Amino acid sequence: MLPTVGSKELVALLPTLLGLSGGGTVLIPEVAYPTYEVGAVLAGLAVRRTDVPPADAAGVVLVWLNSPGNPHGRVLTDDQLRQWVAWGRAHGVPVVADECYVTLGWDVQPRSVLHPDIAGPDHTGLLAVHSLSKQSTAAGYRAGLLSGDPALVRRVWEVRRHLGLLVPTPVQAAMTAALADDAHVDAQRERYRGRRDRLAAAVRGTGARIDHSEAGLYLWVTRDEDCWATVDWLAGLGIVAAPGAFYGPAGGRHVRLALTATDERIDAAVERLGG
Repeated sequence: MLPTVGSKELVALLPTLLGLSGGGTVLIPEVAYPTYEVGAVLAGLAVRRTDVPPADAAGVVLVWLNSPGNPHGRVLTDDQLRQWVAWGRAHGVPVVADECYVTLGWDVQPRSVLHPDIAGPDHTGLLAVHSLSKQSTAAGYRAGLLSGDPALVRRVWEVRRHLGLLVPTPVQAAMTAALADDAHVDAQRERYRGRRDRLAAAVRGTGARIDHSEAGLYLWVTRDEDCWATVDWLAGLGIVAAPGAFYGPAGGRHVRLALTATDERIDAAVERLGG
């Protein structure tokens, strides 16, 4: 296990830290957090979007999974995770799962790629990224973790320590305290659940549809129109949403609504939606 300066810098730098620079392709989800692509570009790598293991592994050097996913809250099934694990090991390609929302399951219980039912008896070829930003609302602490295959974790550590990417002792102490306490995680999850229930009901009341969103901090909303038309409609109500096109071409007819605003702001949005 390796503490990191939040999870975003780790996602952006991981291909470089693993020594993958200079050629090859990184697989990322069809609809994905933009930093996966940014990290590949910084390392001089190509990007390919796919939600299933490809038949052709030529040139693939890294796989990013994100379950629960940002922006759409999609959760990979155990079978889907096992398929990726088997594919990565068969082709010698590291599989990295961004699991920053893994404690925030609503309709399903997300599973870590490192769980023995998924990974088997060891973590060979697998890494998991975690963050306290969501589960503990500790974004300002820049507190993240990398865990999994000891050989891969050590490779990352060997480079990071020479870059000065060390987590300060007070932050590590705060992380230790937060990770030792599940009660605050449960309490925060229930706050998010209440916001989600209220906002989802108001969105559906307008006739819009919510896809996926079975976990995580977002509602993946569509009115079956271009995402920018939906952004304009919401802006007219005084509600800000992220256009799905930001997350890849496959997101072009959705917008992302976040549950991270205060209860008062969520209630204001519900009222503006006619709820």
